[in-house]
Amino acid sequence: MSSPKNNLIKEDKILDQTLRPQKWDEYIGQELIKKNLKILIAAARERKEPIEHLLFYGPAGLGKTTLAHLIAKELNTQIKVTSGPAIERVGDLASILTNLSIGDILFIDEAHRLNKMIEEILYPAMESRSLDIIIGKGPSARSIQLELPAFTLIAATTRMALLSSPLRSRFSGGIFRLDFYEQEEIKKIILRSAKLLGVNINEESAIEIAKRSRFTPRIANNLLKRCRDYAQIYNKSVIDLGIANKALELLEIDESGLTSHDRQILKILIEKFGGGPIGLQTLSAASSEEEETIEEVYEPYLIQLGFIERTPRGRVATPHAYKHLKKSPPQKHLM
Repeated sequence: MSSPKNNLIKEDKILDQTLRPQKWDEYIGQELIKKNLKILIAAARERKEPIEHLLFYGPAGLGKTTLAHLIAKELNTQIKVTSGPAIERVGDLASILTNLSIGDILFIDEAHRLNKMIEEILYPAMESRSLDIIIGKGPSARSIQLELPAFTLIAATTRMALLSSPLRSRFSGGIFRLDFYEQEEIKKIILRSAKLLGVNINEESAIEIAKRSRFTPRIANNLLKRCRDYAQIYNKSVIDLGIANKALELLEIDESGLTSHDRQILKILIEKFGGGPIGLQTLSAASSEEEETIEEVYEPYLIQLGFIERTPRGRVATPHAYKHLKKSPPQKHLM
């Protein structure tokens, strides 16, 4: 018997899938990538071949998984979804690959977390559609080669630098970087999602949510759902600007989209270390956040806003960060 918590998680996943664009016209933003992919798909369809392997990279929540699903739908083929951490042993990868059919898409999220042994097995699978497996150990070990169906690997990563060069070079279909969205694009996404959720929201409120969404569709949709919850509890039929502001204030998300954790990082950098420069390890220890979390979750947006700079000597708070926290910058920033 499933628990209420598991049911809520399942319902949330279903809801996220409902909000996911089902066709190209519904996918807002990343226009240049979409144009390239449409040409790639059309050419492969004319040749009656699977598309070549693709790699998507960029911050989390920008639509890498959605693009993979749209490609599968456009090609009318099956997509099998897994992630780097889920493929622990060679047998795990062999099981996945040998169960693919011709033209199927294998989508690997968090590809930078694949271990090196798995990567090496992937090389011949991607290049020659074959799987080399060693059975046994020592002198009695023998190698067998399994033929694989013609498939397409689509990988996604938030940390491109952690992918090995040999693996990157095998994405012959293209390597595409997804960029942060414009505010107008996020507003359109919010209005579309609100319609799918059956939520009444005015344009002014959609703009306010968009301003605080960190230029990221996933975050925008999450904020919209929290504003919907607030309006429901307080018996409001429309999410107006007042409701949106109160809900976002309750979530401690300020006008620039900074969370309490973002502001804490800036406060530590400014108040404890005079604005820097300080190393990542020091910042991690002072904030009780893992280095990886600071690099992947907080820093990209703070750098995007111009609040933090990475220098050879460490992280430095900019005058914009001081202004945002209503603090006077030290003399070195005024010179």
